[in-house]
Order: sequence, then C-alpha cells, then structure tokens
Amino acid sequence: MIQQITKGIKISVETKFEGSFLKDQVPHYAFMYFITIENQSKDVVQLLSRHWKILESVSRPQYINGNGVVGKKPIIKPGESHTYQSGSLITSPLGSMTGTYIMINFSTAKKFNVDVPSFKLSVPYILN
Repeated sequence: MIQQITKGIKISVETKFEGSFLKDQVPHYAFMYFITIENQSKDVVQLLSRHWKILESVSRPQYINGNGVVGKKPIIKPGESHTYQSGSLITSPLGSMTGTYIMINFSTAKKFNVDVPSFKLSVPYILN
C-alpha cells in the first residue's frame, strides 16, 4: 500500500492486476485501484475534482481530468474517510499513475490540492 498525507488528508492506494487481452493486435492490461481518502484535519472537506497522469513504458502520458471520483463528490468530516475503486487500461505491462484531488475546506471556503502518491501498474509476471 502506498500512502501520503497532504494538508491533513491521507491518501492510501492499493492496486490489483485484473488481466490482459488483445484488441486490434495491441495488448491491453487492466488494473483496478482502491483509494481511501482519510480526513485527519480538523475541518470538513469535499473532493471537487481529480487530475490524473498515467505513464506507460511504451506510449505517451495520458492526462485525465474530471469532476469528483466515480460520479461522487464526497464530503469527508474530520476522522472519517471515503473509499472507492476504479480502474485503468494501459497498453504496456509497466506503468504508473499519479494525481491531484482538488478539495474545498468548508471552514475557510478555500480550495486546496491534495497529492495522490505515484503508484505502479505492473503485471506481476513481468518482473520475474
């Protein structure tokens, strides 16, 4: 598990390789990732949007931006957490993801960035 704390918000990430397949003679590798966002601050916060950078060993970086996470903009009270799962499909057996969540602090009404630590997307047998 990869973890990082930014401004009192702890991000924990776990990944799981789901399998591979060929599409138009190009291999694709499917990964699930599980993220827990824990509010260790004293303020109520809300996740507004996300920004991802996906790196692969055989192609250009992909950038993904959007509102919320998996269709939700969770409000997280102090001491509480929000967990979700999502996935990524890449064309390389090795890759990584990193990102940023844009959040708002309800006490100050100010937006702030929370870093998502870089995590690997690697097919288990590729490193053997």
